Amino acid sequence: MSIHAYASQYRQTAVSSAVLDADPHRLVALMFAGLRERLQLAAACIDAGNVARKGQAITEASTIVGHLDGSLNMEAGGEIAQNLSALYDYVQRRLLDANIHNDTAALHECDGLIGDIQSAWAAIAPGPAETARMAGAGA
Repeated sequence: MSIHAYASQYRQTAVSSAVLDADPHRLVALMFAGLRERLQLAAACIDAGNVARKGQAITEASTIVGHLDGSLNMEAGGEIAQNLSALYDYVQRRLLDANIHNDTAALHECDGLIGDIQSAWAAIAPGPAETARMAGAGA
């Protein structure tokens, strides 16, 4: 096995461990991080002329956006959830544009929008007592 294969396997194991150990708030944070990573990868692939990998990164980004949108509780989230859903719909359209037109500006725009949401999400992270309560409720 090559060094790249070992590194990839290690990275996948680390991600899997992080997901298994994560509370719901942390899972969403991991999704934001993974989404931004794929947006940046897609832009780099366009710059490098790697169209196949660009398409894969955008598809993965789109899947994550779909999961983020699907995880919204529209009833409990009210206007905030509706606004996030509209934003996720906009990001999906921009990802389609980026894929069709090899548009790095669209990818950078999406990365900025998601970065803003990611920062806001991090700011409302539950404290240790709340994290323990959520973990107990899920068990």
